[in-house]
Parts: sequence; C-alpha cells; structure tokens
Amino acid sequence: MEKLRITEIFLSLQGESRSVGLPTVFVRLTGCPLRCGYCDTAYAFDGGEWMTLETIQQRVADYGVRHVTVTGGEPLAQKACLALLSGLCDAGNEVSLETSGALDISGVDARVIKVMDLKTPGSGECERNLYSNIEWLSLHDQVKFVICDRADYEWAKAMLKQHRLAQRCELLFSPSHGQLPARELADWIVADRLPVRFQIQLHKLLWDEEQGR
Repeated sequence: MEKLRITEIFLSLQGESRSVGLPTVFVRLTGCPLRCGYCDTAYAFDGGEWMTLETIQQRVADYGVRHVTVTGGEPLAQKACLALLSGLCDAGNEVSLETSGALDISGVDARVIKVMDLKTPGSGECERNLYSNIEWLSLHDQVKFVICDRADYEWAKAMLKQHRLAQRCELLFSPSHGQLPARELADWIVADRLPVRFQIQLHKLLWDEEQGR
C-alpha cells in the first residue's frame, strides 16, 4: 500500500497562481532537496506523518471543496506523489501541483495544472533548474519566477525570450517577500509591457507569516 509523508492538510484561500482567492485544500508533502534563500516552508523539510493515499484523499474530500493544491517542500521528491495527483483528479477535483522545477515533471498526469518555478539567481538554487521540464508544459500550466532584485528580473526576461515561454504557458512574476518592494516589480513589468501576470502572496497579507499560509 503506497504511502506519503505529509506535513499538513488544511483548507485555506489560494494565495498565488491563476486560482488566487479560491477556497483550496492544500496537501503539503514533507521534504525538499532545495534550500532557496527565501523559503517560507522550512518547517516541511522533515518530520511529517506517513499516510496512505486513501487516507489523504478522504481527508481532502471531507473539506468539500473542488480545488486541491499539492505542494511542499517539493512534492515530486516522493514517488507516490504521481499516484496521489491522478487519484485526486479521478475524484473530480481541479488539481494543481506546486513544484520547484528541479525534478522531472514528465510523469505528472496531464489533467494536473503544473505551477512550476524557474529558480532565479537570487534564490541561490538557479543551477538546479531542469530546463527539459519546459517541453512538458501546456497552455493550462504556469511558470513562476520569484524576483529578488533587478538582476533576477533581467534574468527572468531573458528566460522568457530564450524559451519562448509566453507561447507555452501562463507566466507569473512575484516579488520575493521582504526583499523586493512589490510596487517596484510592478513598475518594471508595466514599463517593459511584459506578457506576465504580476502577483503578490495573498496569504502573506491575510495571515502574515503563519506557516506560509
């Protein structure tokens, strides 16, 4: 019987991505091979509780909402995550996966909305980007850049052009919380007329630093 190590399962409002503001069940898997400088979920690096896929799916169903986000940590670091994603889709949920972009996404169920980071130099983990993942993105997926400074912004612009990302998927630019003023990033995007969605972390405004919610 397949099991996953789970840090928490909870109901909140989606704080980022296309479905921002919608009531969403979050399934946070334990463990991550990356150590980004701006990480706000270091509490999920270890610990957690082993749960069967059936238990996880029942916990999700008990909340009675349609949107489900599987996150971490880095959820794809646990192999059984792929089966969980498919099972959640089979149950009729709209499922999104938040992934660092450092692990192979080719096996992710096509019904899942992939919200994939491309790690900027300011994250400290830029060298971990698995660029072959870009080939597996579709129009319903999203690529997120967390921007720490102007150098990160220029790097992200270059990635958009090099990989023709605007033709592949939706693009999200976020200011690194506490490092780059949101207004500054917004002004850069407007000045350059970038085909990206500016976003701030709604959960940080509502609940401050409470466990990344």
